[in-house]
Amino acid sequence: MFGLGWLEIGALIVIALLVFGPEKLPQAAAQAGKTLRNLRQMANNARDDLRAGLGPEFKDFDPADLNPRNFVRKHLLDDLEDDWNAKPALDPAPAYAAPMAEELGVGEIPPYDTEAT
Repeated sequence: MFGLGWLEIGALIVIALLVFGPEKLPQAAAQAGKTLRNLRQMANNARDDLRAGLGPEFKDFDPADLNPRNFVRKHLLDDLEDDWNAKPALDPAPAYAAPMAEELGVGEIPPYDTEAT
């Protein structure tokens, strides 16, 4: 729940008891619950108004898709996953591959290119 452990929740309860006192804590909790419920209802109404304003063409529209992380995952990474899951070619060495270098013998020094360094 919100990334909080039992220790953090317990600390919040103790702090709430100290701040509000045991007499006013139930009233404060009820008011917080009402406020959260109203915020959730406002968000749902805004989402429904947006869908109604966009029309029937966008009936499957989800505002969470506008989040950049979700947008990239949905539109870019799905295509990459399809490419990764595709079957590999039957020919392990395509025609454009460079020829394999010869293996060195024991104690043989590899070639050194003075122009490359």
